Amino acid sequence: MSHFAAGLKATEHDQHLHSQLSAFNSAFAELGLRFRWDASTLYALASIQGEAARLATYIETHHAHLLKAYSIDFLCEAILGRKNAQAPGEWAPAAQQAATKSAEAAHAGWDWSEPHLPALAGA
Repeated sequence: MSHFAAGLKATEHDQHLHSQLSAFNSAFAELGLRFRWDASTLYALASIQGEAARLATYIETHHAHLLKAYSIDFLCEAILGRKNAQAPGEWAPAAQQAATKSAEAAHAGWDWSEPHLPALAGA
């Protein structure tokens, strides 16, 4: 891949990141939620599969008090409905996709999903 093509891909990825962040923050504001996400928040949640699961984890971790009045499903549906009206689709970090491919290549044949293997804290 040429430097120009790599730069173009990075720029497109940054634009997608910005549009997703703007859509999430706008949805939070429309619903009167005092959340504000930045790029580091999205990257911190990136290891969780699926937008609804990422959002649920964030709410359960940082705003659990909301679960006394609303179900997690209701909150996620309300937020994602507004977010997807502005910026449909999910965000996935390009670095995560590249890291997954290189890890798969480096450890071809190893099955890391075996249930008896211990999980690392924070993973």
